[in-house]
Amino acid sequence: MTSPIHDWEDRVADLWDRFDSLEPDEGIAAMRSLAAECPATDGRAAFELAGMYDSMGYEAEAGNAYEQALRLGLDEARHAQLAVQYGSTLRNLGRLDEAISILESAPAHESTGTAPRVVLALALHSAGRKDEALRVALEAQIDSLPRYQRSMRNYAAELTKPTASAARAAHST
Repeated sequence: MTSPIHDWEDRVADLWDRFDSLEPDEGIAAMRSLAAECPATDGRAAFELAGMYDSMGYEAEAGNAYEQALRLGLDEARHAQLAVQYGSTLRNLGRLDEAISILESAPAHESTGTAPRVVLALALHSAGRKDEALRVALEAQIDSLPRYQRSMRNYAAELTKPTASAARAAHST
């Protein structure tokens, strides 16, 4: 016999499996209904609802639900996933400093791999911090390279290393 929360998670997973066949209002209504069945003190419901809002293009509503999920608390995997999803949402909303902050402090977890760093690179790029964005994107991939890791680390570091003329200018002011 399965527990009620396990059954709930199975139904949430089934809804996500059908995502591509859902209209936005249908998907949101279905997730709202499922969220209402979860205990109000459980952050999973807010997290799943936020994800549905986000996936259906309702970023502002997603942001509110992500904040609620953070307040209620999540397990490690969902917390890591929330950082990626919410960071991306904040970037889409133009709230770049908040996105960068959340993504820089994103917990590492196998469920997200290098996604937090990749989305951080996108947020940095959107904020006009192009060299830093490229450095972060390169660094996110270094460990997956079968060779050339040392060289890539050095190249990445060079992207945001102050030049001699910039260092002199900073010291002269």
